[in-house]
This record gives sequence, structure tokens and C-alpha cells, in this order.
Amino acid sequence: MTELASPTSSPAAQVSKPSPIASRSFPVFSVWLRDLIISLAISAFIIIFLYQPVKVEGTSMMPSLDDQERIFVNKFVYRLESIQRGDIVVFRYPRDPSKSFIKRVIGLAGDRIRIEAGQVFVNGEPLEEDYVPRAYADERSYPEQVVPDNSYFVLGDHRTMSNDSRDFGPVAASYIYGKAVFGYWPMDKMGRVH
Repeated sequence: MTELASPTSSPAAQVSKPSPIASRSFPVFSVWLRDLIISLAISAFIIIFLYQPVKVEGTSMMPSLDDQERIFVNKFVYRLESIQRGDIVVFRYPRDPSKSFIKRVIGLAGDRIRIEAGQVFVNGEPLEEDYVPRAYADERSYPEQVVPDNSYFVLGDHRTMSNDSRDFGPVAASYIYGKAVFGYWPMDKMGRVH
């Protein structure tokens, strides 16, 4: 089939139409760019307000958390619920707030805490600590202390290697900014943090 030219048009007067590929590429790019910006905004919101990825440095929380393990910290959870005994929390180090520590909550405000030859007592009762293997326990004692209001007594699970409330005292609630909730690296430790 032969295409016929219009009698009024000459080759010089013909207007070329943009190719279909060129006309479709800009809308595709703008949709891709929009989706990228939305994804980045959602990611930033989650990291700033909800979950923050952190790397554990040191051995004070072994075997629960290993040195160089990557975990997510929930930064919002304590706006909805209170800190509980047994929670693994991230907080600003009381002696240098530019540093962050991660430890397990042992005593709540008003609790009487004492340690006798490594055995922790809370309000006169021995605390069951299945997260502290025998190899990581120590024989250190600590005189009885009442945890002040709006404060928490924290210990590392690797008691012989931990700088914790036995050394720097209870941690003010205002210094605690998150709860360790999920490990994501290494892969063999992926899962909920206990």
C-alpha cells in the first residue's frame, strides 16, 4: 500500500512527530523519580522515628548479642509501653552521653537490687537469668541499692566483661532511647532479640 501525500503539503512543510519511545520516557522517568522520593521519605521516617539499625560493638552482651552483630532498635516502643525487666535497651552512656551502650534491664524504679557472689537479688528474691551462661557469670558482689525514680538498673549478659550499673549506677529513663528488637546480621542470628 502506497501512502499518498496531501495536495497542500510539501515535504518542507511536514512536521515530524516525536517518536512514541521519546514521548513515553519522560512520564516513566517522572513516575520512577516520584516513587524513589516517596521510598526515601518513608525510609527516613522509619529510621528517624521508629527503627534504627545499629552495630553492636563489644562482647558485654554475649551470647545474646555478639560483637559486630547488626540489630534494629525500636525507638518508638517506649512511648506506647513502659520499660520492663529483661528488656535489652540502648541508652546514652551516663559518663559520656556522646556514646551509646546496650544492656539488659534488671531493676525498675523502686526495686531493691543486690548481688551476692554473682547472684542477683531483686526485692530479696533471686533473679532467674537463663540468658547468662555459667561461663559468663562472675563472683562479683554489689551492695543493696534502691533504684531511684525514673531510673533503671542495667547489666550486661557477659558479666565478667561488662561495664554496667555496677560501675556507673542506675540509668535515667531520659537516657534510654530504644529497645533492641530484631537481629538481621549475621544471617544465622537473624530473628527477634530476647
